[in-house]
Amino acid sequence: MDALNSFLRKLEVDSRMLGMVATLIVIWVGIDLLADGRFLTPRNLFNLSVQTASVAVMAAGMVLVIITRNIDLSVGSILGVTAMVMGVIQTDWLPQWLGLGHPAIWILTALAGVLIGAVIGALNGTIIGYLGVPSFIVTLGGLLIWRGAAWWVTQGRTVAPLDQIFILLGGGIEGTLGAFWSWIAGFVVSAGIVATTLIARRRRIAFNFPVKPVWAEFLTAGALIVVVLGFVATVNAYNLPQIAVERIAKAKGLVIPPEGLQIAHGLAIPVVIVIIAAFIVSVLLRRTRFGRYVFAMGGNMEAAERAGVDTRAITFWVFVLMGALCGLSASIASARLQSANNDIGTLDELRVIAAAVIGGSSLAGCVGTVYGALLGAIIIQSLQSGMALLGLDTSLQNIIIGAVLVLAVWIDQVYQRHRRT
Repeated sequence: MDALNSFLRKLEVDSRMLGMVATLIVIWVGIDLLADGRFLTPRNLFNLSVQTASVAVMAAGMVLVIITRNIDLSVGSILGVTAMVMGVIQTDWLPQWLGLGHPAIWILTALAGVLIGAVIGALNGTIIGYLGVPSFIVTLGGLLIWRGAAWWVTQGRTVAPLDQIFILLGGGIEGTLGAFWSWIAGFVVSAGIVATTLIARRRRIAFNFPVKPVWAEFLTAGALIVVVLGFVATVNAYNLPQIAVERIAKAKGLVIPPEGLQIAHGLAIPVVIVIIAAFIVSVLLRRTRFGRYVFAMGGNMEAAERAGVDTRAITFWVFVLMGALCGLSASIASARLQSANNDIGTLDELRVIAAAVIGGSSLAGCVGTVYGALLGAIIIQSLQSGMALLGLDTSLQNIIIGAVLVLAVWIDQVYQRHRRT
């Protein structure tokens, strides 16, 4: 045991992160055994990544909210009302101005969604940060207000069909990078891992901080690269249905050989969006003054104020960011469903908070990582998808997810007490 602890200390790997990885492996293997090998397949893992995307984007923002000792119970409702407004924008408004099928419709709609979400987040941030109303009350009210507003936008009417380019943001048969560009993306991310490792090591040396052994640097970076490239290889192993292949070949003037033509899905566009959003939020949290202020507020609000931190402004911008990410998630969720209805995003607040907490964010504040929240989102979606694959009722799925959230909070409390002692 002492040798193992010494090995982990040299790797500087968070024990909680290792625990989450081990939990995910157990869940995957267990469900795969119960499902007779239907879970750990390229097709199911591809679908799992797409289904996780919208929650994962919001979980990245929820990390900042929880670090500052706040909570946002309205994220699912913000997603819902934003998705409904975007549906109306791209089906009723923009076609009248630009023409049906105009190539600018999808980008204007997506930008409008992010802007609407940011405005709602700004309203939350103003009430919480500047008026001093507890975030629990404000966002609990927002959960009801914006869910009602989602119905009010179209009086409960489902908005469909959405713009054909916009729906690519949700993945699907054509909403992917394909095999070649997926490998390019995988190698770019791998290069980023190497560059980040080298830069971090050089900074430690420059400031005379202790550094990990070289073998430990190679091992941790190598493990991450193996995961990245392994995931790319997995999604590239999932081929398009033959009907879709024939349609694509006909559109591009390709001749299908006698032995058939195989076209891989590759990375789904929503997964790419998650990677970009997670990277930006992580840099904002870990490499900027704003991020340091966020942690300072979570550690001791009074001390942060005495040190000159404008805690009201930081709270305001944290909720603006949370709202903007809800708008981005609304694009992914509605595009995946290829429609917008008033119940889209229902119970997503549970999944987002659970993802952040399971991913290591402490409700006591000052602790949390974006990548941990992404792993938490994968765990939550794996449980939900696995239970659906096993034929469990939705009500039972919600019971289990809720129990997992309570268990995660209890584990966090035990962990915090252990750290203090």
